[in-house]
Amino acid sequence: MSTTMPHTAPETAADTAPNFWLQDIPKQLAALDAGLLRRKRRTVAPLHGAHISVDGQTMLQFCSNDYLGLATHPELVAAACTGAQDFGVGSGGSPMVSGHSTANEELEQDLARFVQLPRALYFYAGFATNASIIPALVGEGDALFSDALNHASLIDGCRLSRAQIHRFAHGDLAALEALLAASSAQRKLVVSDAVFSMDGNVADIPGLLALCERYDALLLLDDAHGFGVLGPEGRGCLAAAGLTGANASPRVLYMATLSKAAGASGAFVAGHDLLIEWLLQKTRSYIFATAAPALLARALQASVRLMEHEPVLRERLQARIAQLRAGLEPLLARTSWRLLPSHTAIQALVIGSNDAALALMEGLRQRGLWVPAIRPPTVPKGTARLRIALSAAHTQEDVAQLLAALSELADLTELTEPAAAALETN
Repeated sequence: MSTTMPHTAPETAADTAPNFWLQDIPKQLAALDAGLLRRKRRTVAPLHGAHISVDGQTMLQFCSNDYLGLATHPELVAAACTGAQDFGVGSGGSPMVSGHSTANEELEQDLARFVQLPRALYFYAGFATNASIIPALVGEGDALFSDALNHASLIDGCRLSRAQIHRFAHGDLAALEALLAASSAQRKLVVSDAVFSMDGNVADIPGLLALCERYDALLLLDDAHGFGVLGPEGRGCLAAAGLTGANASPRVLYMATLSKAAGASGAFVAGHDLLIEWLLQKTRSYIFATAAPALLARALQASVRLMEHEPVLRERLQARIAQLRAGLEPLLARTSWRLLPSHTAIQALVIGSNDAALALMEGLRQRGLWVPAIRPPTVPKGTARLRIALSAAHTQEDVAQLLAALSELADLTELTEPAAAALETN
């Protein structure tokens, strides 16, 4: 007697792995929502001055890194258009194959001259630069010394290097010296932001270099927020410390992004010729990634010219910084808010709790002002803040409008809790 076996569907991956990790994502997203930590992306378009369209709403923004207002400057736009006409839109290859255009070469020369260092290397993106140059410099058996408040790109570069990482308390040179003195590694690299992106304070660059000289270490500085803004002619924090030109040290690698004060995109590293040649040969994000298009290099050449020859841009920015800090003094006297010390475009107004910072941000949004609330883990617990980013594009009236709105909100006994859809953070 024959029997027919019932048809059974073959086992699928879902049958054999019922706990597939994608099933956990909704719960993890809900946890982010419960902690008011889910990030929300906005759709923006430029309007005029410091005004932009945010999801269709006109806003006066205090969140952009376009510190000199160059992103929409007619000279940069014209240079990019000319670059596109001369070179096309794409670069067509990595810099080591066919992507290093004559425009890119000229930009590197302009950047090296501007920051008064022997040689520069132009990268397509800032994050990729930091994440790759650190592993090109140190590896297993070497030692890294990293400021506790360094940017995520520096942190990731340290991790990727596989060197032994020593974190020192923010700006604590005594702690750094103790770590350097205790290290037996032959190769040591100290890594630090020049301007710290969430506080706006500047590193003690001469102090860092003195320790590197004493303990035979290299120093990598990320001047993303100082390049174009600080120092003589905006040449950056290293120039402000008097450590360029004839005073340049072969121990220093200077990195800066070109997407902030420079108004475009990309990054560069400058320093001693041998160090730059080594990075050209060993940095994976330079060797294996498509080069930045020449049209951007042309725009950035125009940006360097403007930074060098238009001091009025930095003068406007400094005037807005002084106006904001003076205008906040009465508010600080009658609230628990704290304004961190900073003479840079980044002004951190510490509010305290996540709820209070978000509510204040929402109150500003309702008044047509976009100021981001920054919360843990980006900043330490209990120090949620408004990160006010100023620009030469801001007018005196713009800053006065922000100060008036903050004063009005400070007088409210209870700020409205923002809806989840309105939340924003970094």
